[in-house]
Amino acid sequence: MRVGTQASIKIPRLFYLPLPFLLGFTLLFLSAASSLVFAEESSPLASTTPQQAITLAAEDSWPPFANQFGQGISHRLITAAFKQSNIEVNSLVVPYSRALMMAEKGAVDGVFNVTREASTEQRFVFGTTPLFIATASFYHKKEQAIKAGNKWDLPKGTVVGVIKSYEYGDEFPLLVKQRQLNLVQVATQQQLINLLLIGRIDTALMFDLVAKDNLQKMGVADDVLPAFSNHSSNIYLAFSKANPKSVLLAQALDKGLLQLKSDGQYQQLFATEQ
Repeated sequence: MRVGTQASIKIPRLFYLPLPFLLGFTLLFLSAASSLVFAEESSPLASTTPQQAITLAAEDSWPPFANQFGQGISHRLITAAFKQSNIEVNSLVVPYSRALMMAEKGAVDGVFNVTREASTEQRFVFGTTPLFIATASFYHKKEQAIKAGNKWDLPKGTVVGVIKSYEYGDEFPLLVKQRQLNLVQVATQQQLINLLLIGRIDTALMFDLVAKDNLQKMGVADDVLPAFSNHSSNIYLAFSKANPKSVLLAQALDKGLLQLKSDGQYQQLFATEQ
């Protein structure tokens, strides 16, 4: 009975603890719980969406789209588009011909600024949305105008400067064959323009915004002029067929580009001067 009596006395005493003590205990408990939640949220092991990283080969001689410093319109568009899917872009800046080879062999996930045409569709994976559309023209030295009204009227045997491994449209191989054009292939736009200025070639085939950028930087914008159009190209980021995730990456890029266009960012990123 004494044991039972003592127990019956001790139990009720729990309910007569001082109010300040109860409040202090409650606050201490809540503080500890809050600290635990904060620690879990701030922990590096907390549940977050992992960021995927891809490596792309970017050509070094196509400003304002891509230059030797890894900058330009294409860099901005591609980085911003993939950011929509939490994909980080790492770029390797190399000559265009090497960029194509690296992507084809699977050394990188994709390559910048590829024209989608019959020859490239056999080698790479493409999405449905181009980065942009680029026009190309035949250029001549101011004092030596081309004696033709369009590309199909080019005199047979005309010496034409082009960039090695560039795509100039599905019609270009036929044009070369039909007009018996002599092609001089170089690695950079500057080489192409210099050959034109010293008379080593009759005409240079250049993309118009690229020509404008290089001619201005070289200070010869008044000395080299466009004659007539060659073609318009849908320019894409081409993905390696050696990568099993290429189709998914192409879909992510399409989604990102459409989002950039819908929210108005695309035109801002496409501005030639940043």
